[in-house]
Amino acid sequence: LWIFGYGSLVWKPEFTYKRRTVGFIRGYKRRFWHGDNFHRGGKEKSCTWGVAYEVTASQIQESLQYLNVREVVLGGYMTETVEFTPKEEGQGALSALVYIATSDNPIYLGPAPDQEIAAQIASCRGNTGHNTEYLVRLAEFMRRCCPDAEDEHLFSIEAAVLSIRDGA
Repeated sequence: LWIFGYGSLVWKPEFTYKRRTVGFIRGYKRRFWHGDNFHRGGKEKSCTWGVAYEVTASQIQESLQYLNVREVVLGGYMTETVEFTPKEEGQGALSALVYIATSDNPIYLGPAPDQEIAAQIASCRGNTGHNTEYLVRLAEFMRRCCPDAEDEHLFSIEAAVLSIRDGA
């Protein structure tokens, strides 16, 4: 079983896995439109970069139990099976499970200006940390592992949050 993560799962999976690989899924965009008040995208013609984790044998049940609580019960996400494309050439596409937010979720906030999203991120902290940490670590992952990928939404919000944090 492969599990694809595009948010905190890229830097904080907190489950045992056999291996991981960087790549993307098509038809989704990462958006900060989810008002997850516990922890800290919609379908479009683009792709979302992240990490797929392969879990095997006993890791499958253990990982799914953990992620069901983390992503579904506490985060309000739903699951879908998607085609994951590894970044490294020569590896074929993989079927992976992904946790996504939808507009049906009661904590879904919907579109907002980047500055408004940044103000909310800069001022909020949840049980697993400050929203700024989530944002900055995700942006760092993108720069380090996917330097050629474009994610204007992510980097615009990061710049605005850092400006707020630094008092600029």
